[in-house]
Amino acid sequence: MNTIKKIYVFIFLIIIANLYAEQDVLTSYNIFNLNTVVETSISPDGKKIAYTVIVPRPFVHKPGNDYRHLYVYNIDDGSSEAILADEFTLYSLQWTPDSKNILFRSIRGEVKTSQVYMVAAGGGSPEPVTSFKNSVTQFEISSDGKKLAFVSDEGQPPLKKNLLEDGFDAEIFEEEYFDKNLYIQDFDSGEPKQLTSGVTIFDFQWSPDGKKILAQIADRNLVDDSYMFKSIYLVDPEKGTKEKVVDNPGKLTKMAWSPDNKHIAFVAGVDVHDPVSGSLFIADVTKPKPFTELRNYSEGFIGSVDAVRWKDNNTVLISSEEGVNKTLREQKIDGKESKIIIDGGKVVFGNFEYKDGKAFFAGNTPDHPTEVFVYNNSNKELKKLTDNNSWLSGIKLAKQEKISYKARDGLEIEGVLIYPLNFTEGKTYPLIVYVHGGPEACEKNGWQTSYGKWGQIAAAKDYFVFYPNYRSSSGRGVEFSKLGFGDLAAGEFDDILDGIDYLIDKGYVDKSKVGIGGGSYGGYFAAWGATKHTERFAASVSFVGVSNMISKRNTTDIPIEDYYVHWGIWTHENYELIYDRSPVKYAHQSKTPTLILHGKNDPRVHPAQSLELYRTLKLHGSAPVRLVWYPGQGHGNSKNTSRLDYAVRTMEWFDYYLTSNNPKDKMPDKYIEFELDDESETD
Repeated sequence: MNTIKKIYVFIFLIIIANLYAEQDVLTSYNIFNLNTVVETSISPDGKKIAYTVIVPRPFVHKPGNDYRHLYVYNIDDGSSEAILADEFTLYSLQWTPDSKNILFRSIRGEVKTSQVYMVAAGGGSPEPVTSFKNSVTQFEISSDGKKLAFVSDEGQPPLKKNLLEDGFDAEIFEEEYFDKNLYIQDFDSGEPKQLTSGVTIFDFQWSPDGKKILAQIADRNLVDDSYMFKSIYLVDPEKGTKEKVVDNPGKLTKMAWSPDNKHIAFVAGVDVHDPVSGSLFIADVTKPKPFTELRNYSEGFIGSVDAVRWKDNNTVLISSEEGVNKTLREQKIDGKESKIIIDGGKVVFGNFEYKDGKAFFAGNTPDHPTEVFVYNNSNKELKKLTDNNSWLSGIKLAKQEKISYKARDGLEIEGVLIYPLNFTEGKTYPLIVYVHGGPEACEKNGWQTSYGKWGQIAAAKDYFVFYPNYRSSSGRGVEFSKLGFGDLAAGEFDDILDGIDYLIDKGYVDKSKVGIGGGSYGGYFAAWGATKHTERFAASVSFVGVSNMISKRNTTDIPIEDYYVHWGIWTHENYELIYDRSPVKYAHQSKTPTLILHGKNDPRVHPAQSLELYRTLKLHGSAPVRLVWYPGQGHGNSKNTSRLDYAVRTMEWFDYYLTSNNPKDKMPDKYIEFELDDESETD
């Protein structure tokens, strides 16, 4: 009897230990407690940093998007103060020149459009700065603080309004877009003055002296135009006249004025076929325009520039993707090569500001989500200033590292690998391959866990999680990013298979327990793995993914971008090749259990793509398949309940087929009984 009691006590202690263990790892539920810094803005006097934090919407609230709160960090004493912490979101932080107030965009109260508001740096109630009839999508205050430039549209013409009021709600596809116009408003008083018409402003910046506005302009307000047809113009803020600055060779993203108003630096593609806007160019705006011959400062650079600022009149600072790392570099106008300021491997960051020898930005590492950082260039000190997730100190995180391996053709491929939390050398584990979208993107060796990335959630369940930066990814230079041009899912996917084999050969992974998942292009590859390469994958999760390249190219909102930077041919020019790279062609041979998920309002990859994959697998495949729609969601989930459903459902799918002894011809329950406590339940 004593022996039996001891056994019961031992089992009880194991159960208790497991319960506590579940509380000190990341799960599909507690990731919804993570707060994430998004924007930072240093005050003109250099004494304060305004920053916004994404705060997950509590499940006791009506389902919807997360909130964004505003904080101010005081550099002198290291304290942070919540300025606005209500149930709204806010964007586009900017300081007034006197450092006393913060401007931002928000939809607040009874106003149903996004407007510009101002709040005192010490707190208080925000006051509206604009009351325009339609939403403000971008704004910037002039250096003297007297004028506000902003972008908005004119909205529906009177005839369209009358038709709608009379019940005639027909929509004319791609003809009812509204131009985004540039407006100028005296900061203290006066009605906004419209500067542009008949074109669309996608981005703009005041010149430091307030005499010119640099603007990225395209003819139409369509997504393809925003990707492929923007050019840089100088706009006169008094007259509204515009002058083209450069014939940029390809895609266009970031730009910045020099302090003396003489030069602009911008980031663009090297030609129309470059999928990545990742090269640095500098133009002298005092010379005759437009420029047709530009120096590419990134020529031969094995990386991708993604942000630019001026250090002084002759030096620009650039942040760059370099493999799985991020760096900060400086480049002289007349210099041959850039110089490293922040080495790769220290922190992952995006946009940044530079003032008084210090760089300020929001950054993350493998140990924590994005926080506020400062880098002091004089003493080379990198310092994290905020801690919005102190509870993570009690969470066990698995080992994470950069890996590199040789593809079958000898090309070096990099990626990020997260180990099982309880990894033991000599033991094999299940593997989840997360494939990034784009393909013009890359995974960094930073924080890798969110509703859509299994990361530390899967590692806590003793999975390996592999993030390959296959050929065509950004961060490895122009030549690397073009390697998949006209040959989608060939060498690109071989790189992923070779990475899996690399992990199998190291004795890490059980080759019979490999899963694959991702969204967009990653969803395409998850479907490709489940069909074309079904023998390699025991489970697949395809989110907002492509299944039929023929119908995808005819239904996406970026068909021209798809032609220029991905295919280089139209479908009718090689119908067989386009269909050959479509997962539906190989659905009949699939033996991989496949979970398909899609937002019903997705304009990028039409939801019919997931329906085609589901139907062909259901009719002709021999493995379980399930299709999940998310009403009201687009190319990714923004609503908190949709995100939780995705996080739990996809992890359950992998668990069911990769780690359990469940029958492979069955599926997990279609309905999820969410494990929410009383304080977390939805309305």
